[in-house]
Amino acid sequence: MNAFILAAGRGSRISKYIPNIPKCTVDVGGEPLICRTVRMLLENRIKTTVIVGYRHKEIERVLSGLPVQLVYNPFYDVTNSIGSLWLAESAGFFEKEDTIVANGDVYWSREILAFILRQAEEVFMLADSTRVFDGDYFFGTENGFLRRYGKELTLEERDCEYTGIAVMKKSFVPVFLKRLNALIDGQFHGKWWEDALYSLCGERAIPVKDIKGYFWAEVDFIEDYHRILDHISEKTGKRINGSIITPADRQGV
Repeated sequence: MNAFILAAGRGSRISKYIPNIPKCTVDVGGEPLICRTVRMLLENRIKTTVIVGYRHKEIERVLSGLPVQLVYNPFYDVTNSIGSLWLAESAGFFEKEDTIVANGDVYWSREILAFILRQAEEVFMLADSTRVFDGDYFFGTENGFLRRYGKELTLEERDCEYTGIAVMKKSFVPVFLKRLNALIDGQFHGKWWEDALYSLCGERAIPVKDIKGYFWAEVDFIEDYHRILDHISEKTGKRINGSIITPADRQGV
């Protein structure tokens, strides 16, 4: 299995709390978030590619020593995540293997990865039905399949929050890449990588898997970050302080 972690963006909404560092490198209990995700994947023998952009050398430094592939998107301030994933594909990193694609600012538990590995569907996206009233990006589903998506869905239109993680079996990867390349050829550089999946909804059923009961959090706001720290404190029995580790502080991490 392969995994692609999108970590090229700046993260403007939380940037005032984490000056000069990519948000995927915030400290989560003594380890940068991106390192924790990569280690979790590698421990499960999943070959991992991290796509970097904003302050890429900082991400590369914290990942130093880990057997990961790195792709640099020098146009991260012009393209959206679809451009980052396309660069990985054009560089030959996509193989016809089962593939996880995840946003690098998401903290997800090992239980979620185990859940992913148990699923048999050709393609699916992860969402949380307990996060309907508050959230960032919502799905509306029917019989377990994606029907509506967006930030502005009304309460009546939505029934879960998207987690930033999708999975494709090797049989679906060529379908996805064909649509990804078609969008890039059409100059849709400002779209998210997920738009390649959304655009297929009218042609194929895209399952949505509910991970309610499993812990995850996207680091968009400082409240998200503190929720992660509280979760780690509960799991470890040790109080984790909400301090942000800066590049200068991280020499020994």
